[in-house]
Amino acid sequence: MSELSELYQQVILDHNKKPRNFHKLEAANRSAEGYNPLCGDQLTVYLELEDEVVKDISFEGSGCAISKAAASMMTQSVKGKSKAEAETLFDEFHRMVTGELDEESMPNNLGRLTIFSGVRDFPARVKCASLSWHTMRAALHGEETVSTE
Repeated sequence: MSELSELYQQVILDHNKKPRNFHKLEAANRSAEGYNPLCGDQLTVYLELEDEVVKDISFEGSGCAISKAAASMMTQSVKGKSKAEAETLFDEFHRMVTGELDEESMPNNLGRLTIFSGVRDFPARVKCASLSWHTMRAALHGEETVSTE
C-alpha cells in the first residue's frame, strides 16, 4: 500500500470515528438536508451565515466512512470563509473528485482536502465524498434538500 493510500485511510478513519463539528448548530440561520440514495447516506448541514461569511457550520446524520469524513473535513475547511470562498472550495473539491481538476498540477485552495483525490478512481464513492459539499452549497443558497441522484 502506498504512503498516500495509507494516509488517506488513516484520515478517513479518524474523521469517521471522531467527526469534527458533528452536532446541531443552534445558532444556524440556514440548513439543508442531503441524501445519497445509492448507499443511504443522509445528513443535515447547519450554517450560521453572517454578512456573507460562514461564521459557523456543523452537520448531523449517518453514512459511510467516506461520507462522514468528507463532511467533517468540509466543515473545518469552510468555517470562517466568505460565501464566495466556500463556493470556490465546493467547485474545486467537486472537480477534483470527478477527475476534472488535477490537484498536483493545477492551482487550488484545497489543502488537506486533496486527501480525497483518490475517490475519483471509485465512481460509486464520488457521491459519498461530495454529498456534504452539495448539501452545504444548497444551504448557502437557501435550498432545503439535495439528492445525489
